[in-house]
Amino acid sequence: MRIPLISKFSSRVFAASVAFAAAALAMVIAVSCGGGNTAMQTSTTGMIQVSISDPPSCMPPNGQFTHVFITVRSVQAHISATADASAPGWQELAPQLAGAPMQVDLFSSTQTNCVLAQLGSASLPAGAYQQIRLILVSNSPAQGVAVPSSNACGGNGFNCVVLSDNSIHELVLNSEANTGLKIPPGQIVGGPINVAAGQSVDLNIDFNACASIVREGNGTFRLKPTLTAGQVSQNNSGIGGQVIDAVTKAPINGNVLVAIEQPDSGGVDRILMETTADANGNFRFCPLPTGTFDIIVVAVGPNNLPYNATTVLNVPNGANLGGIPLQPETGATAPATLQGFVTATTGTAGASVDVSMSALQQVSFGSPAVMRQVTIPLEAIAASQTTSATASTGLVSITTSTNCPTGTPANTNCAQYTLVVPASNPSVGVFAPSGFTYSTPAAAPVLFTVDARAAVPGSGGTADCSPSEIMTSTDASAMPLAVTPATVTNVARTDFKGCS
Repeated sequence: MRIPLISKFSSRVFAASVAFAAAALAMVIAVSCGGGNTAMQTSTTGMIQVSISDPPSCMPPNGQFTHVFITVRSVQAHISATADASAPGWQELAPQLAGAPMQVDLFSSTQTNCVLAQLGSASLPAGAYQQIRLILVSNSPAQGVAVPSSNACGGNGFNCVVLSDNSIHELVLNSEANTGLKIPPGQIVGGPINVAAGQSVDLNIDFNACASIVREGNGTFRLKPTLTAGQVSQNNSGIGGQVIDAVTKAPINGNVLVAIEQPDSGGVDRILMETTADANGNFRFCPLPTGTFDIIVVAVGPNNLPYNATTVLNVPNGANLGGIPLQPETGATAPATLQGFVTATTGTAGASVDVSMSALQQVSFGSPAVMRQVTIPLEAIAASQTTSATASTGLVSITTSTNCPTGTPANTNCAQYTLVVPASNPSVGVFAPSGFTYSTPAAAPVLFTVDARAAVPGSGGTADCSPSEIMTSTDASAMPLAVTPATVTNVARTDFKGCS
């Protein structure tokens, strides 16, 4: 399905807003699954269509959010990689939203097909667009500013989260309502969005809400947007498969997380999108830009039975991976847990920093062997008679020196994090059209690296501290960071310095 240039929200639009926006959109351009409309194109302009999506992976039981609502009023693009929010030359991609902002529920339902929310379309000058920004309606808009006709957030602004107890909480935006949620060049998959004269382009935006919400110490929820975008083709059907138990060959009755990743400039696989498999083990990522991707799957079955991570490398768009087997960690009563503290200082005082935490494992493939670090999707442990409920905290906000552990450096603030991960080594398959097999997970030790990346709060992801990324591969006793099932491993403290 072709969709206006804004981002693929996976059919998560609040119903009343969809109807309103669809009517407005229909007057401008007819969009169908078979192709795009070339109306309004000239010898110097092209047409762009925008869609938005977010396959949620942090809904209960793996997280606390049942709904995340955002209200979009504008989508813009710029040909300069360095233009700031006040620079001239930003092109509006979805002018329909100006008079009819669209409220989207990023967690509306689990989707395994390409049903997307359409944000809008526009004619714009031909060129290679290197930046995109998504502008939201303020939670306290000025008088006369257009708002959606129906608001699922009630009296909690126009952007909010709904928790598992059905309570509604405002999602604090900081400055993003005015300057826009940024998608810089490094987060546009496949490079710039190339709009050719007389041609139509589909732009898909993925909004990773699970990695974008910070819970502050005072109980409020703040948006730290994590978005990616890419130019998609109607000839590419995405990547799909079915996750199964390697022993029973049946779908896993539990929480199955699937991530699609690509290596960054440092060679580390970073999550582009993440979803949950359905009750039959099926998943699908679509639409996707042209290219190859890595698929990483983890699961926790009944009674907190953990499974190893299974990775499929070098998967082209359009591939159906069939059955992806995960090995159960027989006899284990829960996954492993990595726990540690991060600190931040300006040098003379404690610093306020947002830190994104990831758990990395190393995989080997090919001959001669090639090593690659992949990001392991973060899991959760459900409460049982013998186990307390444990959720992963992949995004932490450092704002205070309260409850810092003994030995914390002077003039720092701190925060504690928890990462729930498999307690075994990955199984690896390398995609081949003729068929491929999966390696047997290596025996213990099961080693991890914890990756921490610091950003200025409310900046849209602007890196902070020097350095802004720290990788830790040792535990609190300076030994290699190894894990075992149902056990907490204390990670060596991560200390950020030179923060703003």
